[in-house]
Amino acid sequence: MSERLKIKIKQFLLQSSSYYALAAAKYYIANNWIARIPNERLRNAYYRRILGISIGRDTHLSMRLFFTGYHSRCQVSIGDNCVINREIYIDGRTGVEIGNNVNVSFQVCLLSLHHDHNAPDFSAIGAPVIIKDHAWIGARATLLPGVTVGEGAVVAAGAVVTRSVPDYTVVGGVPAKVIGERNRNLTYKTKFSPYFDTDIFDESHE
Repeated sequence: MSERLKIKIKQFLLQSSSYYALAAAKYYIANNWIARIPNERLRNAYYRRILGISIGRDTHLSMRLFFTGYHSRCQVSIGDNCVINREIYIDGRTGVEIGNNVNVSFQVCLLSLHHDHNAPDFSAIGAPVIIKDHAWIGARATLLPGVTVGEGAVVAAGAVVTRSVPDYTVVGGVPAKVIGERNRNLTYKTKFSPYFDTDIFDESHE
């Protein structure tokens, strides 16, 4: 197939309302059906193959996650030995990059795109959210576009993070500010695979 023909096909698809309906359907199915399947392998297979999400080894993705992205891609990558808890909003439009051994607690919001409230046309602006190795994001925290959470850093529950977080610091509040430091000698590997939509797992193998 020639390059010119490929371009014409792409232009045709992008002008078709059915193309966008199908693109939206894959997210609708992911967030309303797939996210409620008790079998984690099936959920992850859909996320990888249909949404194009990168999921590392020994990483647990809970039920009831909500992914969003553009019609053409969902820019989300998750490293090894991570725990991504339930009811998390993960915005893959501009991108979310999660490192290794990261814990993201329930109902966290990871935003990579929002509106410029000062723009006359209310235009959308954004930048990737990056969470580095061994970071811990507390329950119901919100990370705004362009934020980097440094290695080993902790975001306290309910915090709203508007600026990047230095390595091995603890931040909390609205907006989040440094409230402490964390031990730098972190050697743990997160491994947590509970049954169904619970926190019950076989602790004898931990």
